[in-house]
Amino acid sequence: MGDSEDTAGTTLAEKIDALFRVVRRADREQYSHEEVARACREATGDSFSATYLWQLRTGRRDNPTKRHLEALAQFFQVPVAYFFDDAEGAQVAAELQLLGALRDAGVRSVALRAVNLSPEGMGTISDMIDLIARREAEKNSPD
Repeated sequence: MGDSEDTAGTTLAEKIDALFRVVRRADREQYSHEEVARACREATGDSFSATYLWQLRTGRRDNPTKRHLEALAQFFQVPVAYFFDDAEGAQVAAELQLLGALRDAGVRSVALRAVNLSPEGMGTISDMIDLIARREAEKNSPD
């Protein structure tokens, strides 16, 4: 995964954007701003427009109410601490990054086949992945 898929956002906008990019509908498409805003309106009874959500996601606004963040957390099924607590946010971001990687069929296939390997076998696979990643990085880096 490249930097564009990094989910360890530090700003509120980056954290919200990561949720949209990684947590997907059953058809694997991203949720629309309207779908999420509607669910948040229903959860809170407060006004919550698609435009407001887009503004939060892009950093044009950064002052949501606690109820709005709770509704977003509920919709995306993450703890509300994801938005407030740096340690909790980092843990959730790591889990989101894994979820994003597992959407890739090749990564999912390797992960599923590795489930029954011994710790030694997993270590060997991990070493091989590291070696290949280093070689590809060297090959692709400008001299």
